[in-house]
Amino acid sequence: MQHPSYPLTLDLTGRRVVVVGGGPVAARRAAGVVAAGGVVDVIAPWLCEDLLASVQAGDIRWYDRDYVAGDLIEPRAAWLVHTATGSPDVDAQVAREAEAARIWCVRADNGAASSAWTPAVARGASGGPAEGLTVAVSGGGDPRRAAAVRDAVHAALDSGTLPVRRVRTLGKTPQHSAEPTVGRVALVGGGPGADDLVTVRGRALLAAADVVVTDRLGPRGLLKALSTDVEVVDVGKTPGHHPVSQDRINELLVHHARLGKHVVRLKGGDPFVLGRGGEEALYCAEHGIPVEVVPGVTSAVSVPAAAGIPVTHRGITASFVVASAHEGADHVVRAATDAAPDATLVLLMGVTRLGETAAALVRAGRPADTPVALIERGWTPDQRTTTTTLGHAAADAAAAGVTAPAVVVVGEVVSLRAVLGDLAGE
Repeated sequence: MQHPSYPLTLDLTGRRVVVVGGGPVAARRAAGVVAAGGVVDVIAPWLCEDLLASVQAGDIRWYDRDYVAGDLIEPRAAWLVHTATGSPDVDAQVAREAEAARIWCVRADNGAASSAWTPAVARGASGGPAEGLTVAVSGGGDPRRAAAVRDAVHAALDSGTLPVRRVRTLGKTPQHSAEPTVGRVALVGGGPGADDLVTVRGRALLAAADVVVTDRLGPRGLLKALSTDVEVVDVGKTPGHHPVSQDRINELLVHHARLGKHVVRLKGGDPFVLGRGGEEALYCAEHGIPVEVVPGVTSAVSVPAAAGIPVTHRGITASFVVASAHEGADHVVRAATDAAPDATLVLLMGVTRLGETAAALVRAGRPADTPVALIERGWTPDQRTTTTTLGHAAADAAAAGVTAPAVVVVGEVVSLRAVLGDLAGE
């Protein structure tokens, strides 16, 4: 029975490592050792450009000749040897002498004959959630397989999709310093609600956060992957119930940032599409807090798409209007009047006042038989779509028990749903 290899990370700082060979493979191995602080001796009668540049920079020492017996011991014993000469006979000789001297040997030509193997390595990016982490992947003798897995792990580390706890380096508190380090605020659009529709940048900032101030409609499933020491502040609002005012939310963002913390304001959809992100950004800027915005997939286009309704479609309409029905029917009518007659009208927060909004649009000239779609809980397992017309919208919504959160789509594009059906992935 073949035993599995024994994973180990080496501290090569100040220790001698011999690299036999002068080609690109030897150059890559030498560069890795130099980066780890090792003292590299390269033995080869010729060098590729990368190795020659390292010699000229003083990073490695070059023995301009073929390998000879005793090179692993003199002028002092090596801790590790990489052999990549391209000659099986020479590589085998190096490996035999390394075995006799009890020096770990990595053979580039024959992994099965090696006593050690160089894994594919992923390191967390500086400043990211995985800073300081090193992940090594062994491919069982298949370097391409290891590299493919390494690349996937690397992407997951830096995107924050892996649940890693970053090293917290918060600024000093006022009792320790008169000038505490100021943190930062990121306004992250969480998309329409599905956990996997947040952007890569948004996911990475969540993984690096000290405090997350979250909405009711954001991708709340992502909160389960946060480290237990991340403070989660729920400021979610429901129709008619706003337990935390917008002014207080603004103050919370600045308060935590002034303590030197990285603050993520996790919002549903896009922060700047009826999300009051502009107000929060202005408040942070006025109080000297660095702020960035991470766009999200707005529910105004993504929720209709999930229901098989493109908000624009060639031959039907080339434009759409997004309006908040929460502001009242007059606001919606003004938005519709300013748009092209065939423009799709997308209403957010439109369920509560649907009856008066639909009636106002009919009075303003929209035909009563204009198709309407009411899409509840888009991009969730409970997504449901009710189709009707402007003239019957209020009655049909009441009969179906339509409740918020829902997106209302008014326009001929709704008819495409009959062919496309739901398009949201599982």
